[in-house]
Amino acid sequence: MKRFIEGEDRSQVTLLPECLDDFIGEDNPVRIVDVFVEGLDLLKLGFDGAEPAATGRPSYHPAVLLKIYIYGYFNRIQSSRLLETETQRNLELIWLTGRLAPDFKTIADFRRDNGQAIREVCREFVVLCRRLRLFSDGIVAIDGSKFKAVNNRDKNFTDRKLQARIEQLEQSIERYLVELDRADRQAATVLPTRVAHLKDKIAKVREQMKNLHAVGERLEASEHRQVSLTDPDARSMATSGRGSGIVGYNVQTAVDAKHHMIVAHEVTNVGHDRDALVHMAKLARQATARRDLIVLADRGYFEGYQILECERAGIAAIVPRPLPSNSKAQGRFDRRDFVYDPKRDEYRCPARQIAIRRFTSVEDGKTLHKYWPSACPQCPIRERCTTSEYRRITRWEHEKVLETMQARLDGAPEAARLRRQTVEHVFGTLKNWMGSAHFLTKTLPRVRTEMSLQVLAYNLKRAMRILGTQRLMAAMRA
Repeated sequence: MKRFIEGEDRSQVTLLPECLDDFIGEDNPVRIVDVFVEGLDLLKLGFDGAEPAATGRPSYHPAVLLKIYIYGYFNRIQSSRLLETETQRNLELIWLTGRLAPDFKTIADFRRDNGQAIREVCREFVVLCRRLRLFSDGIVAIDGSKFKAVNNRDKNFTDRKLQARIEQLEQSIERYLVELDRADRQAATVLPTRVAHLKDKIAKVREQMKNLHAVGERLEASEHRQVSLTDPDARSMATSGRGSGIVGYNVQTAVDAKHHMIVAHEVTNVGHDRDALVHMAKLARQATARRDLIVLADRGYFEGYQILECERAGIAAIVPRPLPSNSKAQGRFDRRDFVYDPKRDEYRCPARQIAIRRFTSVEDGKTLHKYWPSACPQCPIRERCTTSEYRRITRWEHEKVLETMQARLDGAPEAARLRRQTVEHVFGTLKNWMGSAHFLTKTLPRVRTEMSLQVLAYNLKRAMRILGTQRLMAAMRA
């Protein structure tokens, strides 16, 4: 093999470094994992086994297993069985654990039994980033994305899906019975094996019907009117694609606009974002320690009381209103064409008529004021305004808060672009790391633990990119 780069003879004796530390460079990211975990107070964070038992077989120190998991998620190795394999052959993990190689059951049990403590470790790194002034701008973008659970769509049932499945099975039974009747009439032309096969099919379908009726009873008792057979906490959720959806979890994140680091996250099984704005904004403010926090979110977070609570808490929320009805598309005036006069508590319509307050009602827990002009029936441009006799305008009692936020949004036209470029690529990165299956664990507490490890790995990589390995390790030791 001339003129090729050649390897060494496998039988050649070589002088390897006498010290295991010589195999790992000074800038190797595995050293950051080691320094970070060694600086944690694992007993204070709540890890089981941080204090050894007086009797019995010695156990692995929680620091060893935590290092294995952080290294694994840092390098896109989430499976406990794969981590067991890596501890036996991966030189970086051999260095990190001091040649310890726990079995996969020990590794998996550690993640299962220390979920809350692992989530606290993720928060500890956010505190470190805050101390390093990585969140100095005080602007965060909030968004949610759907992640797949360990639950096939066929193993998730709603009332509609259950009814459709039962109807399919009933049609199958009817078709098989028709074939059996034909076999009875034409016994000479139908093989006995075919008859036996049809009877077996009918028995299996009836067993499936029985199981579906049991699922129906569980649906009746379910608070969410949904049942997932594999992961009981997973929910069917709509996604951005038309007619598409997944069975999974809704992951909420608040991402710093300066360095694109995740300052706060939460995993829920609620399929929408309407009730998440205040909670995520307060988590972000707590993480960044900024009293003058600015929060950017998309239309999915627009909800009056959520925005009101943000204003009362001193958080400046910027959330676009949902698109209005199709009146504008049909050539009619929409709400934005009506001007409100706060002193007189009345609206001026495009025809320069006055819409006064007529009455007040309570709808869905909101106090709403209703306005309309008296001149609507004789208005020359009524067809451009409404298809009814009067054009009614509805105003929430706290509408001033929404108008203040709209003025803030009008003064920052780049807010939508900043939000997109801040938070959306984070979800793309995480989903790429997690692979096609996304989560590997079941039930909400364990999924939250797994997501915390992903977020910790993401923030570690971002901090290394921003500060460099040596500077980050120096900050961890300080």
